[in-house]
Amino acid sequence: MACSDNVAQRLESRKQQAVLSNTTTNSVRQRKKQRGTTPVPHSEDEVLTKPITTNKKTASPAKKGFQIGHAIGLTVVTALAFITRFYKINHPNEVVFDEVHFGKYLQRTYFFDVHPPFGKLLFALMGWFVGFDGDFKFDNIGDSYIDHKVPYVAFRTMPALLGSLTVSVVYMTMWESGYSIPAALLAAGLVLFDNAHVGQTRLILLDATLIFSMACSIFAYVRFYKMRHAPFSRKWWKWLLLTGVALSCVISTKYVGVFTFVTIGTAVAIDLWYLLDIQTGLTLQEFGYHFGARAFGLIVVPFCFYLFWFQVHFAILYRSGTGDDFMSPAFQETLADNLMTLSSTNINYYDTITIRHKDTKVYLHSHTARYPLRYEDGRISSQGQQVTGYPHNDTNNNWIILPSSNLPEVKTGLPVLNGDAVRLQHVVTNTMLLSHDVASPYFPTNQEFTTVDQETAAQRLNDTLFEIRIEGLRQGAEFKTMAGQFKLIHFPSKVAMWTHTKPLPEWGFKQQEINGNKNVQQTSNLWYVDDIVGLAENDARNERAPKVVKTLPFLVKWFELQRAMFHHNNALTSSHPYASHPIQWPYLLRGVSFWTKNDTREQIYFLGNPIGWWLASSLLAVFAGIIGADQVTRRRGVDALDHRTRSKLYNSTGYFFIAWMTHYVAFFVMGRQLFLHHYLPAHLASALVTGALLDFVFNTDNIDETVPEHVRALQSGKRSARRTLTGVMPSSPSAPNVATPLSWIVGGVILAAVIGGFFFYAPLTYGTPGLSVEQVLQRKWLGYDLHFAK
Repeated sequence: MACSDNVAQRLESRKQQAVLSNTTTNSVRQRKKQRGTTPVPHSEDEVLTKPITTNKKTASPAKKGFQIGHAIGLTVVTALAFITRFYKINHPNEVVFDEVHFGKYLQRTYFFDVHPPFGKLLFALMGWFVGFDGDFKFDNIGDSYIDHKVPYVAFRTMPALLGSLTVSVVYMTMWESGYSIPAALLAAGLVLFDNAHVGQTRLILLDATLIFSMACSIFAYVRFYKMRHAPFSRKWWKWLLLTGVALSCVISTKYVGVFTFVTIGTAVAIDLWYLLDIQTGLTLQEFGYHFGARAFGLIVVPFCFYLFWFQVHFAILYRSGTGDDFMSPAFQETLADNLMTLSSTNINYYDTITIRHKDTKVYLHSHTARYPLRYEDGRISSQGQQVTGYPHNDTNNNWIILPSSNLPEVKTGLPVLNGDAVRLQHVVTNTMLLSHDVASPYFPTNQEFTTVDQETAAQRLNDTLFEIRIEGLRQGAEFKTMAGQFKLIHFPSKVAMWTHTKPLPEWGFKQQEINGNKNVQQTSNLWYVDDIVGLAENDARNERAPKVVKTLPFLVKWFELQRAMFHHNNALTSSHPYASHPIQWPYLLRGVSFWTKNDTREQIYFLGNPIGWWLASSLLAVFAGIIGADQVTRRRGVDALDHRTRSKLYNSTGYFFIAWMTHYVAFFVMGRQLFLHHYLPAHLASALVTGALLDFVFNTDNIDETVPEHVRALQSGKRSARRTLTGVMPSSPSAPNVATPLSWIVGGVILAAVIGGFFFYAPLTYGTPGLSVEQVLQRKWLGYDLHFAK
């Protein structure tokens, strides 16, 4: 007892000395502050939260063993990652599922895709390295790579390499966060031996780039935060900028990369909130430097790189291609060999023209048949002459463009201008296009389009007037064939002429309905003049002078492409037989069929490792329960956790949990098609949480013997909760977790089960060997829709 009292007295004495020293430091701080530096700790809490630095030369044998053990673990998991990703990478030698269409980069022809260009540019770079000419279009699943002499193994090497390195980054994230070797092995092993990660990252797909960049972002921010007590140093700037570069790669691969921005942004916001505390000793000016540096490194730098990849995209794709139709006429005229550049012609009044819908390509058409008196739902029509959309070119598609009669006499040869009010005369039936307040056949809210004879048209002049509204051009610009995509706006009612793909019944000859759409802003209202019919031989417009390819400012093209990408991404709402809902992902309720071969009964079925996914998903709920229980018990005065354990649980494991939430929850509000592969980034985060919880349950924190005794005494005492939530980041690596024998046993058992699940489903991941009916049925654990099950 006397010995214990003496120890307590010495600890109390050293604690008082530390407080006295901090008081002296405070007075020095007031006299001598340096811009951009974090002040010396001035409270017990700050003593505890500041990492204890040690001289590497005097590091303990235990710590050296910790580093060596982790180095060996990293080497092992990296080697196994390369083996699992590159095993039989040449099989199958056919197009599998959604292997990307990157060949167009090598042909320099413009194409459109809903994803940013970075990931596709990496594949194009690999194709350029191996001399691929881009002729093969990857059009159909099952097309032979061998027959078309495609160096597909080289292309698959790119995602396989990134997928292998992702496992290494997961391990290093756990290492740098101060977790034990079993915890790091478990987290990396859940990704290493996951069938979904292996299957998705050994095919020519974009997800390997996305997931690797996401993992690098999380790791780089860990390294940056560990430099928080040396702000604005060279290493501090290095890891801040590397975090920004990694973030730019994520968002430049797929737009779902914005979830990684939210993850890092949340951690930064919490960190800045801590720095704003007056007890940190920062002035508002110094806080502004911290805020500005983070804004520059994590917003400005990623955005600049994001713009750079689009600049490369535009520079490479300078020729007309399949993506032209997605862009405006002004954009298309910047592409070489584009029809708008080669054949666009000014349209004059009294020209006979054909008009086509931009999206469905049908012609504006009319014929002598009339709308029925009553439609199927009992509504009454006008019984006027039908106006429809017709896919083939014939004389019933010809219309004469006339001026409105309320303007002065317009002579032949006067050009039609943007904003003019015009009338359209159907050539074959000599009738005038008209719209009025009568419901269309399929849309009771939309107006009917019909034609009327000349006498009726003269009496109902206003109903025959339509405004030419050309997209992207100023009022008064010349109206041209091909180049002038326009909306035909009914003058009195302000509805836009529109069509859709659902065919009319037999009375409409299965042609498309034309009606007046009240949503004028809808992009599907666009039409263009396909041709001028019967242009006189002596017309000056027959002389086609060579046309120069136009230019547009980079930002104008970039903004237009962004709008088109977002629009078409959101429009991916059609059903798909293998689409799934986010609620199904964590517990792996269904997968996706990638490829089948009937002769050998081989198939690639995209599915995760059920054992690993079920474990990780369950532990996410356990983590939430632990946090809830800790909060409730502390409200009742029960403090079951020491300060360092609680800090690591909230800050480090909480960081990984935030990464899981931000990469998962947002999918519930999306209306587009969703598939299981959208969960892979969130699964990676759940693997980190799983490894962290292994340490929380089975391991203990090691207090390095080089830590000053007074700090060690303070660390062992009861702590307030005030700094538990400051900074989302692992604890100091100077106090790594010590692995207990039980953690090795539990981690080993879990990994053994995960490895068993991986090999059990490996035939569906690698597509070989073929399985018998009995073997397929054995793998239908949750009723997966596997092929060859009978």
